[in-house]
Amino acid sequence: MFNNGEELLTICNKENKKIYEVVLEKEMDQTGKPIEEIRNLMKENLNVMIESSNHALDKNIISVSGLIGGQANKVKRYSENNKTLCGDLINIAMARSLSTSEVNASMGKIVAAPTAGASGILPSAIITTAEKFDLGKEEMINSLFTAAGIGEIVAKNATISGAYGGCQAECGVAAAMAAASIVEMLGGSPEACLHAASISIVNILGLVCDPIAGLVEFPCAFRNASGVVNALISADLALAGVKSLIPFDEVVEAMYKVGKSLPDSLKETALGGLAATPTGKDLKNKVL
Repeated sequence: MFNNGEELLTICNKENKKIYEVVLEKEMDQTGKPIEEIRNLMKENLNVMIESSNHALDKNIISVSGLIGGQANKVKRYSENNKTLCGDLINIAMARSLSTSEVNASMGKIVAAPTAGASGILPSAIITTAEKFDLGKEEMINSLFTAAGIGEIVAKNATISGAYGGCQAECGVAAAMAAASIVEMLGGSPEACLHAASISIVNILGLVCDPIAGLVEFPCAFRNASGVVNALISADLALAGVKSLIPFDEVVEAMYKVGKSLPDSLKETALGGLAATPTGKDLKNKVL
């Protein structure tokens, strides 16, 4: 039905449908499953996302290596302070993204969206948005289909792998998926959804993947926190009517080319960036 953003928009505009509706129809066509079965499967994903986003908010969950842990709890408690710079919404969104990162790094159950390393961004974005605007699970499930459509386009035309395209392909794409999904949750047009997705990727184009000791822990958790903020501000920009000068498909292509041009040392090999600092090397020797 669609292979890129332009084709997706054409279908949405021609048939007067939202992105999630087009994605749902495509899934039914490809799998032969009825709509309720598909929605129930997505509801299972949502339930896992909610659990992982909340699990570490009130307890210290420590990763297997000990590199990260307890940050979600700290930020959640800080979010309850009226003196925060960014307000409670941004801070609780960051706390939820950190929670999923900590659950992932402690061998807990998460939904890779689109990858495990970036798994905190999409859940925290949609859960926090739904909470603020009093939206229910049906709207959240719809938003996940929107996010899936964006992720599918990037996976087809570029990459969602940090080992191939750097963290821009993981946290950047996760933020794009989240931004598009929450724009649609809040009544934005399909065009606005793609502008939000474009802005999210533009914001961190070229972001490297340099995990300490090769583990999906640090700086991955911090990039999940900044990734959800990226998604939220990109969504607000798009909802305000701000447009990306470069169309979504061209942004995706640019990201792909940038990723291929990055040296291998900056693509999940733990040979460059933060992983290659003296402290990064010391931490590697301690945990491996």
